[in-house]
Amino acid sequence: MMTNSEPGRGMGPILEALRRVWGYDHLRPLQTEAVDAALSGRDALVVLPTGGGKSLCYQLPPLVSGKATVVVSPLIALMRDQVRALEVNGYPAAALHSGVDFEDVRAIESRLHSGEVNLVLAAPERMVTTGFRGLLARLADAGRLGAIAVDEAHCISQWGHDFRPEYRRLAELREVVPHTPMQAFTATATPRVRQDIIVQLGLREPEVLVGVFDRPNLTYRVRARQSGALAFKQAAEAIARHQRAGEGGAIVYCISRKEAEEFAEALRGLGFDAQPYHAGMKDHQREHVERAFINEQLGVVCATVAFGMGIDRSNVRLVVHAACPKSVEAYQQEAGRAGRDGEPAECLLLYGSSDAARWSRLILRDVPPGSPVPVSARAQLDLIREAQRFVATMRCRHRALSEHFGQAYEPPGPNGCGACDVCLGETEVEPDSARIAQILMSAVARLDQRWGAAHVTDVVRGAENKIIKANAHDALSVHGMLKNHARGEVQMYLEQLVAMGALQRHLTESGFEVLRFGDLGNAVMKAQTPVTLARPMGSGSMRREKTRKTRSATAEPMVLNADEQALFETLRHLRLTIAKEESIPPYMVFSDATLREMAQRRPNSRRAMMEIKGVGQAKWDAFGQSFLEALSASSH
Repeated sequence: MMTNSEPGRGMGPILEALRRVWGYDHLRPLQTEAVDAALSGRDALVVLPTGGGKSLCYQLPPLVSGKATVVVSPLIALMRDQVRALEVNGYPAAALHSGVDFEDVRAIESRLHSGEVNLVLAAPERMVTTGFRGLLARLADAGRLGAIAVDEAHCISQWGHDFRPEYRRLAELREVVPHTPMQAFTATATPRVRQDIIVQLGLREPEVLVGVFDRPNLTYRVRARQSGALAFKQAAEAIARHQRAGEGGAIVYCISRKEAEEFAEALRGLGFDAQPYHAGMKDHQREHVERAFINEQLGVVCATVAFGMGIDRSNVRLVVHAACPKSVEAYQQEAGRAGRDGEPAECLLLYGSSDAARWSRLILRDVPPGSPVPVSARAQLDLIREAQRFVATMRCRHRALSEHFGQAYEPPGPNGCGACDVCLGETEVEPDSARIAQILMSAVARLDQRWGAAHVTDVVRGAENKIIKANAHDALSVHGMLKNHARGEVQMYLEQLVAMGALQRHLTESGFEVLRFGDLGNAVMKAQTPVTLARPMGSGSMRREKTRKTRSATAEPMVLNADEQALFETLRHLRLTIAKEESIPPYMVFSDATLREMAQRRPNSRRAMMEIKGVGQAKWDAFGQSFLEALSASSH
């Protein structure tokens, strides 16, 4: 359920802590309710999209209650960065993971008991060990344990896009500290996943707080991926648009390690500063790439999906998916790494006809041939189909994403969202839609509804491979009837027919996916119902990209004039210098949004500087005078 409850016990201490530590004057929607639930000792499920500030919901309560919060966190890199960012803000925190030696573990536990540290992060595997359970019990007995927070809580659900079995054991913690409230946090969860999280964690009458999933500052584009080197150029064109504008970093997501390597090499050949990132690299190599990107010393990372969960660089201006993602949830989370600072950013998805089959093979690689497909694997295959439907359906991308997560979407203007390829008019309607749909439906029927999309595509395009010849499918009347259409186009048309209910996918017991008629199948084949097929424009060439026409007021960027922009660049250079001296990422000094506000308002005193959003007491003490001097010098 959604809650509209009024904030509980006085917000004075909460806002005072928010102002002092983070430099903000108010909480975002639902943050107040989430903090109040923790302070009131209630269980909660908090779903806030990437950039929505969910970490603040478990970081604030310990400052007010004086009690410790223990946070389940899945990645060491994520823990390290969170702790470092909090320390820069003057907030003492700690992390317990495999990289912490025995003596430091004991020191952290001692600081927890004494109240010197009130926030500690730990991996799910560590949380359920005998030693850690004993620590929780001792903290609870001493009245020191305020809450347990489970970050990335979607990992506990087999219906989620990143299911991790080790999360399932977290419910055991209720047996150890039965009276300690538990709050679960995630950026991506459908209604089904939300219910599964509640059940698996054993949350008791939880407050369910679901934020708005739409990210109005993001522009979504889907393009048919071109073959070979042309795909690299599609990504390069998008990167070039943002680099010419002097904007922040870019992430290119690939399915395989090999593709990550190839994209990075190709982009370097095209003049971009790009490096790969994947699990096949050595630890020190991955860490080097990660640090360089976070520290704004590297412009482009070409990565498998292993990259990004722990990345807190707020000024990523572009996320490219070099293939269809494995789920809509994964897409929402990965694309959401763009524009975390609330400034406009772009998400480009390059779709290929073989993407879904490749993801399916990865999911089924551990299933012996002929064996039944496990329920968890079937759930992941369902997620792939949903992602295909998102790609194929030529309707507002913002609306499609919002409705996938169970939320209605109201466009901000007469042009729809004004921020996706569909609403910007960057898609083309196929003038021969009805005939093409009939050909495809007839092909599925003549293949006895026993073959998959790839084979149907080969038949209608006139392929003469061994499988087609062995089954005499080259003798079918539909063979070659769409030979003048690109493979990607035909595949996209099939996906649209699935999305509209003319076709449906069926998974056989052996794990082979076939196309069968859906409820509208016969009507479409017999031209008894109108059909409109659309296709992406293809290359995504820069001259065909349109600028966003409308934007929600919440996403309105701060527009700087020429003098202010020059000052902003001066402040960014100062930030980079300080970050290098302090050995911290630039975003931990000040965000781009904070620097833009400085450039526009030009504060000339400590008091004026402290009124800038993002300037808290600790950051003023550490960096404020240097920026004040830079601002003063610019006015002379």
